Amino acid sequence: MTWRPLTGLIFASACLAQQLALTPPMGWNSWNKFAEKVDAKAVKEIADAMVSSGMKDAGYVYVNIDDTWEGKRDAQGVLQPNEKFPDMKGLADYVHSKGLKIGIYSSPGPQTCAGFEGSYQHEEQDARTWAAWGIDYLKYDWCSAKTVYKEEEMPAVYKKMGDALKASGRPIVFSLCQYGLRKVWEWGAASGGNLWRTTGDIEDVWKSMATIGFDKQTGLEQYAGPGHWNDPDMLEIGNGNMDEVECKTHMSLWAMLAAPLLSGNDLRSMADEIKQVLTNREVIAIDQDKLGKQGFRVSKEGRTEVWAKPLEGGDVAVALFNRGDKAELMIAKWGDVGLNGKHVVRDVWAHADRGKIKDLFEAEVSSHGVVMLRVSK
Repeated sequence: MTWRPLTGLIFASACLAQQLALTPPMGWNSWNKFAEKVDAKAVKEIADAMVSSGMKDAGYVYVNIDDTWEGKRDAQGVLQPNEKFPDMKGLADYVHSKGLKIGIYSSPGPQTCAGFEGSYQHEEQDARTWAAWGIDYLKYDWCSAKTVYKEEEMPAVYKKMGDALKASGRPIVFSLCQYGLRKVWEWGAASGGNLWRTTGDIEDVWKSMATIGFDKQTGLEQYAGPGHWNDPDMLEIGNGNMDEVECKTHMSLWAMLAAPLLSGNDLRSMADEIKQVLTNREVIAIDQDKLGKQGFRVSKEGRTEVWAKPLEGGDVAVALFNRGDKAELMIAKWGDVGLNGKHVVRDVWAHADRGKIKDLFEAEVSSHGVVMLRVSK
């Protein structure tokens, strides 16, 4: 196996926009659970729950409001929030008072996906408004932009908002949401993006998560690194349609991908087993590793796959995934993950040391399950 070097393209001047998101962003987004029902009260309660649940201590920082917060523009063109969010500055202050950050949503088109006011022809004005409110993160969703722009204009359209955010005077993480169109990973950083969606929307079912995570990210690892991340979409952990085994696989795969970890469940009523999945410090450490390498598949046999992710200091994360419908005995060969000889192995879900193991690691992996290791030289 050959480690893949990062291409020079991603080191464009805009790639480390404002030196933000040097590790993949962690937080929460309202859409998966609340959709159009999100309001200021719910956002405050989620911020409270992020602290009380231990999510904040585990590294989750952003409380992100998705679509349906937008009202109308005033006579000067300044975008106002709607009645669900009567005081956006006050809400941002509340979230900040908890030691957290707040995010918001818009579109480069005239309307958002849900039909609310977009940022078309108001990019600089909206960026200044969000900065004045204290916003820390923007998700920018293509949606109706297709009615006013050609698809090939995407890089310039997103750069317009990227430049506006940089000129706003406030550091704001820029999340490009345009479903991986036109190979966004090749130009997202140069347009000011800190992360960019690589696929369509995730759904709370195994097949959607597995297809997006295992099949749609292959070959994109060269475009990820500190300040610019491939985004396979938000986490569906805890939303009810995947069991605990599948949720662990979801969390493990996103960590191996160095993906943003944005939970989408109701933190106020989170079951303990879901909290344990989302707050596993050893798995999070692999996602947040400062080397910033995205992991990739190193071997595949039938419905089983072994993935590797190089880590700071020479460690390697190794994940044995079983996508099949029955348990399988799996082997991870050290030679396939860039190692040889005897190495110290740590099982990060069992929180257990497995000793010094030579040449390969063998384990039975449950259906739709994972064994995830940190291997030290």
